[in-house]
Amino acid sequence: MNTYIDLIKQTYDFPQEGFEVIDNDLHFNGIPLMDVIEQYGTPLKLSYLPKIGDQIQKAKRLFNVAMAKADYKGSYTYCYCTKSSHFSFVLEEVIKNDGHIETSSAFDIPLIRKLFENGLINKQHYIICNGFKLPVYTKYISDLINDGFENIIPVLDNKKEIEFYKKYLKRNCKLGIRIASEEEPTYDFYTSRLGIRYIDIIDYYNEVIKDNPKFELKMLHFFINTGIRDTIYYWSELSKTLNIYYRLKQVCPSLDSLNIGGGLPIRNSLGFEFDYEYMIDQIVMQIKKYCKQRRIPEPNIFTEFGSFTAGESGANIYGIVDIKQQNDRETWYMIDNSFITTVPDIWGIQRRFILLAINHWDKECQKVNLGGLSCDGQDYYISEEHINEVYLPRPTDKEPLYIGFFHTGAYQESLSGYGGIKHCLIPSPKHVLINRNGGNEWTTKLFAKEQSAKSMLKVLGY
Repeated sequence: MNTYIDLIKQTYDFPQEGFEVIDNDLHFNGIPLMDVIEQYGTPLKLSYLPKIGDQIQKAKRLFNVAMAKADYKGSYTYCYCTKSSHFSFVLEEVIKNDGHIETSSAFDIPLIRKLFENGLINKQHYIICNGFKLPVYTKYISDLINDGFENIIPVLDNKKEIEFYKKYLKRNCKLGIRIASEEEPTYDFYTSRLGIRYIDIIDYYNEVIKDNPKFELKMLHFFINTGIRDTIYYWSELSKTLNIYYRLKQVCPSLDSLNIGGGLPIRNSLGFEFDYEYMIDQIVMQIKKYCKQRRIPEPNIFTEFGSFTAGESGANIYGIVDIKQQNDRETWYMIDNSFITTVPDIWGIQRRFILLAINHWDKECQKVNLGGLSCDGQDYYISEEHINEVYLPRPTDKEPLYIGFFHTGAYQESLSGYGGIKHCLIPSPKHVLINRNGGNEWTTKLFAKEQSAKSMLKVLGY
């Protein structure tokens, strides 16, 4: 008999960070998940809060070590992209770990206000304001600057954005410029819709910013959609950015920071391989080498990590409520919720997450398809990142099978809409926060109950 635990150990290096099996049940970051299921039931959304701080400290350590090895003179600042997850418990962990903040839209700014009112941030925190900005966004940014927030940096996304700041700002302002980077050759278009073209940046600075005493250009912002990866494309775009930085530095002495954006990947499979140390060493070394050759000071490095910060803290737990044999080859395990409503990346962009059984690791396994409760034909999951099939244990009549999708802590609630109306009126599952008091002691807190029919009917006008 080929058991589930045999299959996992034959396929992957297991156990590994965050995952181990004790008495045939899965533990996630040392938390016995069956204990949590027995307390709260399924479906269930989990957020393991200590992982957020672990990720921030990991990136800080890697950048600081790389800078020390390269004798790099600039500083490193870790920023968190709020768009990945706006929940208060995420932002609180970020700030607790000396993280700074990157915003993307107007309504991020009231969130910043609330953090300040609650004493979680001060007026010295870096707030990097990205995105294409409608008037309400530029007004909120200006209000923060006028109120004395010293390190608000609006990153200019287009040439007209600065006109609002000229009229409305009562204090001097630090600025950034986002480069409209070229997209990967496989994209449907050549250049990002966001940012200002490479060829326009120097002239734009000289004509619009240079002689205005209200503004001080401090940051050049570089971001590509494929993220930080060891590819010719990534290193080519970084090289172009350094060339622009050098040319801009010749006419703009105040420029001292390079924002290399986000996109540091997270584990989406037990077979995931990414050498974080090598990539960060190479980024720091290449910037150092370039600046030394051009005889300019190394820039301060800023990063904006969203999924890397919050992603690995999350898990979605489901119960298998039925097994359907639809033909002689396809066995369907039906979950007690919907993939479309709880992990929309699976449905929308065919994203894959770590999928593991919670219990029955000693039972025989079989190839299965996973089906959601909605009536949509796309509400299924039938392949993993490194295996084009799904294998799970055969449950017994005495105890149902529970499964988990792991590292789902970023974007899922933002994309599906937290609360509100879901496809087929399938309710959002309850949401439980898990923390540690020190040592092996852990605590749970119900953050949100399962969505009720009454709340949905109210939204629908009944």
